[in-house]
This record gives sequence, C-alpha cells and structure tokens, in this order.
Amino acid sequence: MTIWRALSSTYHAGMKDVRARTPTLEDVARVAGVSRATVSRVINGVRNVDEDLQEAVRKAVAETGYAPNRAARSLVTRRAGGIALVVSGSGGGDGGWGFSSSVFSDPFFGRVTAGVVEFLRPLGMHPLLMLADTDEVRAEVVAQLRQGAADGALLVSTHAEDPLPEMCVRAGVPAVLFARPATPVPISYVDLAHADGARLAAEYLLARGCQRVATITGPLDVPASQDRLAGFRDAAARLGRPYVPIAEGNFREDGGEAAMERLLTEHPKVDGVFAANDLMAQGALLVLRRHGRAVPDDVAVVGFDDGPQALACRPPLTTVRQPVEDMAAEMARLLLGHIDEPGGDPVSVIFDPTLVVRASA
Repeated sequence: MTIWRALSSTYHAGMKDVRARTPTLEDVARVAGVSRATVSRVINGVRNVDEDLQEAVRKAVAETGYAPNRAARSLVTRRAGGIALVVSGSGGGDGGWGFSSSVFSDPFFGRVTAGVVEFLRPLGMHPLLMLADTDEVRAEVVAQLRQGAADGALLVSTHAEDPLPEMCVRAGVPAVLFARPATPVPISYVDLAHADGARLAAEYLLARGCQRVATITGPLDVPASQDRLAGFRDAAARLGRPYVPIAEGNFREDGGEAAMERLLTEHPKVDGVFAANDLMAQGALLVLRRHGRAVPDDVAVVGFDDGPQALACRPPLTTVRQPVEDMAAEMARLLLGHIDEPGGDPVSVIFDPTLVVRASA
C-alpha cells in the first residue's frame, strides 16, 4: 500500500471543526496525517519531502482552506512571501504594447503561467507578473527584486542574448530560467531534450515512407532551435538521408508560412516537413492547402510543443510534446528550494519529449 493510500483515509477526519473556524497549520497536519513540521516544510517549498507526503499536504491545504499568514511570516523571515514571473524580451521601441500583446497572445507563455500557478496555488502563493522589454526595465526589475518585491524570480526569455539571467546572478537574486541560456551563466534552469524530440520527428517521417524531408527551424541563434535542427539532421543521416533542406522561421505562424513557401519553391518534391514549433507548422499547413498539397498524402507535417493549436490545426497536428506545464512547475519547485537554502549550486532539470501522432502525419 502506498503512503498516499495510507494517508488518504484520514482526510475527512475533523473537517467539520476545521470549516467552522480559521484553519491552522495543525489542522492541515491532522487532515493530511503528517506532522506539523512536514506541513511547514512543504508549504515553504523544501524539496527533500516525499512526493506522496507533498501531495497529501497540498490536498489538505485545499480541503481545509488554510492560507499561510505571509504578513506575519515576512516579519520573522524578512521575505516577501512571493515570487515573480518575469518575461524578458524586446518591445521594439513601441512603448511595450507590442511586446505585451505578443506575450499574452502566445499559447506557450499561457502554458508556462498555468504550470506555475497550479504549483503555487496549493501553497497559498501567487506569482507577481513582470514584463521587461528594454534594458532600462530589466534594470528596474532587478532593483525591485533586490528591494524585496519578491523573494526570487522565474525567468522566461524571448530572445537569445537576454542579459537578465546574468543580471540576476550578479545581483544575488534567486532565479530559475526556462530553457538553457545561450551563453554560459551559473543559473538553474529547466529545459527539454530538444534534439531527442527532433529525432523522434525524423524517425517517424522516414518510417512512414517520406523520401524528401525538410525542416522549418526556429531562429538559429536560439539554443532550442539549434538542438532541434541538429537532432533532426542527425537522425535523418543515420537513416540514409545526408541532406535535409532547411528554411529558418521565427516561431510564429507567419514565419511558418514564409518558410513553407520557400521550401516549395526551392524543393517542390518535398514530402515530409518537420516544423520546430506548432505555430510554424500551422502556417505550413495553410500554405500547403493553398498550393493544393494534400496532408498527409502529399506532404506529411510534424510540429513541436503539443500546445492548444495542435488540435486546432486542420488536419490535427502530429507533434512532439513538450510538457511545458510540468517544466514550469519544476521551475517553481527549484526556486523555492533556492530561496529556502540560499547559496547552493545551480541545478539543471531536463525533461524528455514524446511523439503525439494525429492526422497530419
């Protein structure tokens, strides 16, 4: 019998008393069937707690309605009791509206936010959203973090040469980055085995009989784009395809359209395409439809990410799944550990991709 099964039988004990008054840490401990110290460790993000015990405590927090008194805690710990979710990129000199719009319309960022929120909510925490689209704003963000606006930062960079990760490290701000930095920085990060995912795409396209495969890459100054291209080329070469045409995109639908047009012009006999994200795959599908190419009979298409748009594509998109929500939750877990035990070495956590087969290939 698992620890969780043993604990779950205690969940409803004493709940009438708890609901009748403001729930305490002791109430959570009693409902979860664990010690007060264990509840405290889970709520404070200490990592070396058994997963089943963590799950029991989170369920008990939700069931009792317990809310940590963060104001009182901050007087003792001198901490804000919260963390920042910082999206850093380039506003293009338009006052930030273009950058803000691109962030909030990007399904990838929505998945990151969902993963962070769902992890923090049972702990009574909610992230502070900060958008940094210029060097000046990035300096302001670091200053606010140093002054206690939040105890640490989850960083999502939208361009390769983002200076914010290094700025946080130099300022001594606890921070965790989504994706490996383009230049070496001693910072913790969560990432995917991108090359492995691209290999899955290449192997699948060639196994289904494609003879002339090509790829639409992301921006080639981004490590993830480089890894996906390298993985696809490597797998194709191992399967007897030494040459893979490429067209560089921008991770947006319009970039996928433009890249697919170039591929059809320069390589009209292409019969299999791997797009380095789902938005570009969606753009590629639109172009193939305009040119009268049937998918997947004439051209098979595989994307990358498995975001909401993969199901919205026509036909539904075969894609490499990146578990973004789980990766974002792991970012938050790592950050809470760094806040609780400052001065530790940076950590990397790499997730494995999977192939999701649908109608496009």
